[in-house]
Amino acid sequence: MSAPEIFEVRASAFGRVFDCAYAFEWETLMRRKRATSLRAHLGTSIHASTAVFDQARLSGAPITADEAADVFDTTFWEPSEDVDFKDPKLSTKQAELIGLTLHARYCAEIAPLMNFESVEMKLKPMDVATEGVIIRLTGTMDRARVARVPTQFAPGNPAVYRKVIADLKTGGRLIKDGVVSIKARAAQLGTYQILSEYTDGEQTAGAQIMALQTTTVTQVGVSRVFDAKRQLIGHDGAPGMLEMAGKMFKIGLFPPNPASALCDKKYCGRWNSCPYKGE
Repeated sequence: MSAPEIFEVRASAFGRVFDCAYAFEWETLMRRKRATSLRAHLGTSIHASTAVFDQARLSGAPITADEAADVFDTTFWEPSEDVDFKDPKLSTKQAELIGLTLHARYCAEIAPLMNFESVEMKLKPMDVATEGVIIRLTGTMDRARVARVPTQFAPGNPAVYRKVIADLKTGGRLIKDGVVSIKARAAQLGTYQILSEYTDGEQTAGAQIMALQTTTVTQVGVSRVFDAKRQLIGHDGAPGMLEMAGKMFKIGLFPPNPASALCDKKYCGRWNSCPYKGE
């Protein structure tokens, strides 16, 4: 009997399975590369500078926001990967200004509220056997913090201190009416929860989004804590996303989704050859 096929999936890519599996197959399973967009590169640069700021605080040798901002400039202007800096609605100077503004706001308004216990932690890969295949989950977790939150792990106790996965998100539509959206985040953050628990054996209370909105109106905010892993493993009799993905991988079914918000040549590496794209 042959060994089950192994599909390696990063936490950050898992949500794409349920957004547009056709694009996921191309980008993750077929490992096709394309140039990073200016907006994605802006997010990468913000991630780099804020991580340095938080790691310095965690290590007991804090640096200023301005000092950490040097990392943003270096990452932004000296990319380590191919970046397409052409964007009809955003110049590089505008992107730099937005990035530096959000970096400063993160350091002043979000970081002081967090009690981080890890920054950019590489998690132990985990093999999940389901539907006759193995899904190998991997990922590097933005942050984990300790927080006093309501939790299902303490019956009768409305709130206890537990680990919360805090994921940094950048983008244009993260905050509406002052509320950070958690829509469509469960696949990625649930994977982080599962991998974090597998890595250190400590249960998580849930996950939340630290949002930095990359529009000219640079808003920042933090979402409520929610249990994202329930959607991965299933609950209330409903199958989990891992089981569903296993079925798709087993039979090689990767349906397109031309209604996806990411069905655009700016976001999809399979755009040029896709016969299903929503034009």
